[in-house]
Amino acid sequence: MPAVLPVVQSDAGSGSVAVGLALADLPSHSIRQAADGWHAVLRIHGTQHHLWLKQAQRLGAAYAIELPILDPDFEIRAHASIRLWRAINGRSPRRPIDQLSAHRRKRLALTLRALDGRMDGISYRAIAEVLFGPRRISEQAWKTHELRSRVIRLVRSGFALMRGGYRALLRPSSRKE
Repeated sequence: MPAVLPVVQSDAGSGSVAVGLALADLPSHSIRQAADGWHAVLRIHGTQHHLWLKQAQRLGAAYAIELPILDPDFEIRAHASIRLWRAINGRSPRRPIDQLSAHRRKRLALTLRALDGRMDGISYRAIAEVLFGPRRISEQAWKTHELRSRVIRLVRSGFALMRGGYRALLRPSSRKE
């Protein structure tokens, strides 16, 4: 999960002024040990930040966020790091980069409902009636109706998600800059 920040102990002699991150003072329910290290959940001003430490936290130790490689998830890790830094400094953490918009959530819900119906053998027309209401569908023009095309696109999107496209939901939408 790219939004989980890998935390490492930092050199105290780097010459920079560090911001306090008292990991040793976390309550026991906020940190747990696992086979791959320690996992912590910080709650700062109502926002959760997930951290991963390879070593146990030490009292008085300085910490740094490790951004290991420039891969497709780098932007998410960098954004999560900035959100943590802003929260520690008392600033607004801003919206998570991977948070889905209301429109996208609604479309995904329609996509999954359309896929479920199609996998149960339901016709496109019946799916459209359930999703959009029977009054929006006219009897004569179903073959050329806009809702028919929309339902077909929703079903195709659902099959694409089912075949592994769901991983794209974990990444931010591509932006041309």
